[in-house]
Amino acid sequence: MSTVDKMLIKGIRSFDPENKNVITFFKPLTLIVGPNGAGKTTIIECLKLSCSGELPPNARSGHSFIHDPKVAGETETKGQIKLRFKTAAGKDVVCVRSFQLTQKASKMEYKAIESVLQTINPHTGEKVCLSYRCADMDREIPALMGVSKAILENVIFVHQDEANWPLQDPSTLKKKFDDIFSATRYTKALEVIKKLHKEQAQEIKTYKLIRSLFSS
Repeated sequence: MSTVDKMLIKGIRSFDPENKNVITFFKPLTLIVGPNGAGKTTIIECLKLSCSGELPPNARSGHSFIHDPKVAGETETKGQIKLRFKTAAGKDVVCVRSFQLTQKASKMEYKAIESVLQTINPHTGEKVCLSYRCADMDREIPALMGVSKAILENVIFVHQDEANWPLQDPSTLKKKFDDIFSATRYTKALEVIKKLHKEQAQEIKTYKLIRSLFSS
């Protein structure tokens, strides 16, 4: 079973870009408490982004997710999330995602600038860093955790603004459940199996017919 151990947050929402804020997740349960605006939701958002690559629903394409340069008195701020977790195989992995928000003349520019996975060489004990494109990272982490991206997004790290999806219209609900249970992939697999079974049955029928002709 995959577990989340620690997470470092810098320059995300109200978290200061100059300070390292480290959250340790205890087993079997971790409670996050604090007043409004303390950053409780931001922690869940960072967990979701680290694992799935998906920005929260109110992030305005990342513009409101990274610490505001104006608040920091700068023209540019950088944000970073480091998540240390154990894979489904029990190996320690650190996921690093870095971002940048720049104040241009007339607009803000958001950019994901780095995606790295750090593992430890079991023979030497040295850290091994592998850089990924964001899309590749988004596929790699759920695979390492042994959990589908749909379950990470809609069940484990579901955002409070999206937590009412079970009450949505039937078509949206069906799509969510199809994604969570991989129903579409299962249906396609069944179709392939049925097709192969039909083709095999036809080949056996043809073989028996040819055999009967030669034996008579």
